[in-house]
Amino acid sequence: MNIQHSTPTTPLRARMISDMSGRNLGPASQTSHLRACSRFAAWLGRSLETAEPDDVRDFQQHLMETGTSICTRNRTMTGVKFLFRVTLRRHDLVAEIFSLKEPIKVPLVLSRNEVRRILLMAPSLKARVMLSLAYGCGMRAGEVVRLRVGDIDGEQKIIRIVQSKGRKDRNVMLPSDILGLLRDWWKDRPTEQDGRVSGPDRVIFPGYNGKHLSPRQISRLFKQAAKAAGITKPVTLHTLRHSFATHLLERGVDIRVIQALLGHSKLTTTARYASVATGMIAAVDSPLDDLNQTKRKARPS
Repeated sequence: MNIQHSTPTTPLRARMISDMSGRNLGPASQTSHLRACSRFAAWLGRSLETAEPDDVRDFQQHLMETGTSICTRNRTMTGVKFLFRVTLRRHDLVAEIFSLKEPIKVPLVLSRNEVRRILLMAPSLKARVMLSLAYGCGMRAGEVVRLRVGDIDGEQKIIRIVQSKGRKDRNVMLPSDILGLLRDWWKDRPTEQDGRVSGPDRVIFPGYNGKHLSPRQISRLFKQAAKAAGITKPVTLHTLRHSFATHLLERGVDIRVIQALLGHSKLTTTARYASVATGMIAAVDSPLDDLNQTKRKARPS
């Protein structure tokens, strides 16, 4: 991924890229930080090396007054903070940066029937395989499109996800239905771009120039399938991952197993799915039921 895009590389930008690369920040984080600093520079109207504490305070006020969401505002200031703390060593400016508490939102989850309809309405075999991986294995969009032949272990019925979010490896299950879909897709898969790539390193979902599909392409296919399935909820491809975790929890799968399947570092991140496990919530007896039962027992025969 080219994190520099078409923006001219100034000495300050080059130093920041070097600092981020030296600290093993991933491409997505680097792009986000650079975009944040570009936004601050465009507002400031001059080099960020000339910024003063009042500028930092006023920029944060500007973000809030212009309706920037708390999540975007915090993400922007995280990038600016890296520049000031690491690259420029301006700790006086870092001291002016503060984070706002982000709202805690309950993940949107699809019912099993809604997931079934989406998979049935997938516009192609390729789309059905990718969406099945997203739901059936709880995989992120980027994890699905980056899959290679060597990541599929049909013998042990697992998929190895290599260096995903947080630079972590993990294993997820490989359901028989998905293995069958993968074999069907392999027969139709275009091979023009395989070239001299060895078997295990070949991408399962090739894109252009010998690379894999982009996450945007699978998200587009999901939106198309969801619309055809009559889903009116504001869903995204990540909703399938939320649904995967929630449905496992409703089936009684241990939450620590779900944590490992999702690749979460903290159990508290996984535990939030308990708040949307509708099957578990509906099965809980309300204390009102106890009151009504007591009244029925108290009635004379």
